[in-house]
Amino acid sequence: MSKTICIYSSSSKTIDDKYKAIARELGRAIADQGWQLVFGGGLQGLMGESARGVHDKKGHVIGVVPEKIHGPEITYMDADELVITNSMDERKRVMDERADAFVALPGGIGTLEEIIETLTLKQLGYHDRPVLFFNAYGFYDKLFAFFDHLIEEQCYKHEHQRLYTVVETVEDAIMAITDYNTPNVPSKFD
Repeated sequence: MSKTICIYSSSSKTIDDKYKAIARELGRAIADQGWQLVFGGGLQGLMGESARGVHDKKGHVIGVVPEKIHGPEITYMDADELVITNSMDERKRVMDERADAFVALPGGIGTLEEIIETLTLKQLGYHDRPVLFFNAYGFYDKLFAFFDHLIEEQCYKHEHQRLYTVVETVEDAIMAITDYNTPNVPSKFD
């Protein structure tokens, strides 16, 4: 069965090329699996690289972009499907509805907001799909240290770390999605 993989990532033109190479490689691997990509519709940065990677292998790309920021200098116009939304909230909803798995590549506060909301919804039982942090070159190490701090302060349960998977290679990301099993995790309210 074909899957749709949602990638949250940086749209920055100035992000380091080492991250761009990983985004492109991940896009190619998604297409090699016969899967499709849904993403924030950006032309630049890791957004554009992952989409171009999927297209390198003749895969299917779904871009979802709010009308307010849509334009040829910002939007990946080569998307096979381009969904224009009225708001950022609608954009996230469309991406969520289309996705079978979520991957956070390196990114800024928008990427963090998206993946944390996805993780929160999983914690609350709204979905049970794979959530991956692609920790390329240790990009998310400080975030994971903050998660440990939340556990120490009893704001977050250690068991909730099983709600997400940390990967460092494209091969591990594909395997984590392919071999995903529902984690046995207590609810937020236990």
